[in-house]
Amino acid sequence: MDFLTSNCVMENLSFPNQVFKSLLFAPGNKSALLSKLPRSSPDASIIDLEDSVPVGEKENAREITRSTIPELTKKAKKMGLFVRVNAFGTSHFAEDLSNVISDDLTGIVVPKISSGEEVDQISKSLSDFGFGNLPIMAGLETVSGLVNALEIAKRPQVKWCYFGAEDYVADLGGVRRSDNREVLLARSQISQATRLGGIHAIDMVVSDFKDEQRFLEEAVEARSLGFSGKLCIHPDQVGLANKAFKPSEKEFEWAVEVVKEFEKAIERGEASIAIGSEMVDEPIYKRAQATIKMSQQ
Repeated sequence: MDFLTSNCVMENLSFPNQVFKSLLFAPGNKSALLSKLPRSSPDASIIDLEDSVPVGEKENAREITRSTIPELTKKAKKMGLFVRVNAFGTSHFAEDLSNVISDDLTGIVVPKISSGEEVDQISKSLSDFGFGNLPIMAGLETVSGLVNALEIAKRPQVKWCYFGAEDYVADLGGVRRSDNREVLLARSQISQATRLGGIHAIDMVVSDFKDEQRFLEEAVEARSLGFSGKLCIHPDQVGLANKAFKPSEKEFEWAVEVVKEFEKAIERGEASIAIGSEMVDEPIYKRAQATIKMSQQ
C-alpha cells in the first residue's frame, strides 16, 4: 500500500536501521556456548568479556573470542554480533581493544559509561586502534550514567544504550524489588534520552531465566516505555523477547487502518476522526506509524 511507504509515515522515525529485539549474552571464555549462540536465532549476540568472566580467565576469554568471531559471522550472517569489553578505565580495557575488536563486529558494548566525556575518550581509544567508525552500545548502569544519559545518547558513535539494573541499584544503594518500582524512573530516563538522541534503548536482564512470566511482563512493560529490545542471558529468553517487541497481527491491522483513514482525513482537511469508538488525532497517528515500522523490522 502506498501509504505504508509514504514520506509522511517515515517522518520523526529516523532511527538506525539495526533494531535488536533480543540480544543474547554468552561468556567469552566458554567456547561451547559461543558456538551455540545462533541456534536460538537472536537478533544479536554479545560475547561478554566483563562480568561473566573471572579475572583469571580474561586472557583466555580474549583468545577464545578472537578465534570465534570469524566462525560466528560466517555461520549467522543475519545475526548482529557484539563484544562487551571491560569498562573504560580498567586495566583490561586496552587489552580487550588490542586483542579482540575486529571489523567483523556489528559494534562494541562498553559497560558502565558515566558521561559524554567518557564516550569521547572511548571513541578516541577506538580510533587509535583503527576502529573509529565502530558503533558503540553504551551501558547505563551507574547513577552518574543515568544522570548523564542524554549527553551519552547524543554522542554520534553511540547507537544503542542498554540498562543494567543490578549494577545501577547497587550503585544507588537501593534494593531490587519484584515489581521493578525502584528502576521505573531510571528506565524512563533512558528511553527519553535515547529518543532525543535518535537511538535505541535496550532493557535490563531477567536473572531468573526460568521465570518466563516475569520476562514477558518486563518486556511488555519495556516496550510500553519506549524500549526496542531486551538483553537475554539464556536461549529460552530469545523467543520471548522477539515476541514481546514485535507488534501482534491485531496491532498491525489497527495501525494500518489508522494510518490509512487518518491520511484520507488530512486530504479532506480534517485533523481528528473517529474509527469505531476511538478518536484518532495526530499523536495516535504517529503511534500507528511507529507500530507499522516496528512490524517491518
